[in-house]
Amino acid sequence: MVLERDPKTARAAGAAPSSPVALALVLGVPCAVLALVIAMFATGAATPGILGDAGPLVRWGLPVLRTTGDLAVAVVLGSLLLLACALVPASPAWRAVGRLASGAAVVWVLAAVVLPVFSFADIAGTPLTTGGLGSQIGFFLTQVPPGRTLLATAVLAVLAGTVVALGIDTPTAAAWAAVLTAAALVPIALGSHGSSEGGHRTVVSGWWLHMLGAGVWVGGLVALAIAGPHLQRALPAVVRRYSALALGAYVLVVVSGLANGWVQVGSTASGLLSPYGALLMVKALAAVCLGAVGWWHRRSSIAGLERAAAKSDRAATAAALPFWRLVVGELLVMAATIGVAVALVRTGPPASAGGGPRTLAEQLTSEVVPPLPATPLRLLTEPAPDLLWLLVCGALALAYAAGLRRLRSRGDRWPVRRSLAWFSGLVVLTWATSFGPQAYIDLLFSAHMVAHMTIMMVAPMLLVAGAPITLAMRTLPKRSDGSRGPREWLLVLVHSRWARFVSHPLVAAVLFAGSVIVFYYSPLFGLALSTHLGHELMQLHFLLTGYLFASAVIGVDPGAWNPPYPLRLLLLLGTMAFHAFFGVALTGGNDLLAADWFSRLGLGVDALADQRTGGAIAWGIGELPTLVLAIVLAVQWSRSDERETRRRDRAADRDGDAELTAYNAMLAARSGGATPRAGKEKE
Repeated sequence: MVLERDPKTARAAGAAPSSPVALALVLGVPCAVLALVIAMFATGAATPGILGDAGPLVRWGLPVLRTTGDLAVAVVLGSLLLLACALVPASPAWRAVGRLASGAAVVWVLAAVVLPVFSFADIAGTPLTTGGLGSQIGFFLTQVPPGRTLLATAVLAVLAGTVVALGIDTPTAAAWAAVLTAAALVPIALGSHGSSEGGHRTVVSGWWLHMLGAGVWVGGLVALAIAGPHLQRALPAVVRRYSALALGAYVLVVVSGLANGWVQVGSTASGLLSPYGALLMVKALAAVCLGAVGWWHRRSSIAGLERAAAKSDRAATAAALPFWRLVVGELLVMAATIGVAVALVRTGPPASAGGGPRTLAEQLTSEVVPPLPATPLRLLTEPAPDLLWLLVCGALALAYAAGLRRLRSRGDRWPVRRSLAWFSGLVVLTWATSFGPQAYIDLLFSAHMVAHMTIMMVAPMLLVAGAPITLAMRTLPKRSDGSRGPREWLLVLVHSRWARFVSHPLVAAVLFAGSVIVFYYSPLFGLALSTHLGHELMQLHFLLTGYLFASAVIGVDPGAWNPPYPLRLLLLLGTMAFHAFFGVALTGGNDLLAADWFSRLGLGVDALADQRTGGAIAWGIGELPTLVLAIVLAVQWSRSDERETRRRDRAADRDGDAELTAYNAMLAARSGGATPRAGKEKE
């Protein structure tokens, strides 16, 4: 069991690393502001605007406010992740990090509330002392898209910040607060834009992932530094847990940063040599150096910390001091990088990358229209990468492969068919979200239906057959110190009341079939077509409902429900009939769904005829996976009967068929005759 340091013992040791931590916290914000000022002078972002200048207070106060807010939200997010996944509840380290999160949340909320005022003054070129500024700001926040984005960000920040500031006392509360914090970053990402060559979806997903990764990476390190004085022999374990989180966060930062840079600047020399490109390269260089130094240092220091912790408290404290000194250096470089990132936003991408879309369809979708007509080959091969889903599928593949490697290292076996099913499901999901139909999903109903049915019916069937929860339970290590790791969080999720409810076979079937009607015959369909957030939530909903239904029918993972096979078959037949009815209704319907959207695209495509084609696709794609599910269900049912027969035979061999003897005795007692022998009855 990992123990945490008692405060009295820490003071007695006299070498708690409080001075390096205090140094990093005191110098972090000034370091970020200094890097911001230098970058703004170097790129000309500090020059007054041509159309109007709100004055030096706004011109300099706005980027400083953004830098402070970005640092604060990073600390909030990193602290919450450390509370949820690394620290022991109610321990001194937990309380210290909880206070850090509360303080950072207050700063974040204040910055988010004041930011709209400075942003309006900067956009309008109006000093803060101008008369009637309040009414102008009110109109800006309620009627202008950038203002509504700032207002939504402020409201979500106040909600999430209030929850955090009131105190976090359990890992579950920390996890929910982290979800709220991540949601508060969504409006900022939605306000970003791609280049004249499209890329809006990549930029939106990239900005959100970039902010999440930076928050976990930078904020987690700040939280680790705050927890340090309260940890002694627990320090190596907490550092190792943070390192695992930081590795994933670093991948998010690098991949999303490269994707955003490619969209905004491209690979041309003029874009890379622009002020925006120069700042982008400085930021990328800092990220690479930080990643290399962090990897080398943690690889060499964690083992030393573990050896020292095994000896004594004094040895552990002495071994930790070099570690904390390097942490201080990392924090200062991270703070400076955040300052450069704010200057990057202030500078803006090159003018050549900011041109507007050319056609009406491109204006509506913020993407370049792919080649038309959408031939079967183009629906199969046309690239449309979705950064979010590419990272999700990649992470799931790596996690499954790591589990297989752990099983193999200890000599355990795993069915090959499960591995093939899992990786095949990920390939199908990757194709449906980043290739083929995804390129035309907002333009053609038929392509939308191909993607929908593939995500909802084909991919979940294969993923369920991979038995990921069983693999996780067999490979993820247990924790004994009271904190929650991946295994503990998975158990909490699987056994939660909400999971028990939605995984009930009847509920899963209703969600699987009913959500199709609710989605397509309501404004939700239009929101999914016109907004990136609606698009991503739609795909997530289809995947989850499909997974729940497939798990109820053919699932092999442990769960709260184990419905009998007749009920599974009944549910399967019912949903098959429902999807057939839905496809037939679309095929013969005369009302165009989302007519306002499809009629404005101007593609020269008969939208109603394409919708009827989509209905036929829904019918065809829906029937084939259903047939496969029926075959798998029949095989499982047959094997279940065979296993039950073998079980009864083994029991009869052990007890001399006591069950049959008792049954015959009961019949004989009722008839008043002699009891037949079990052997003759079996003959």
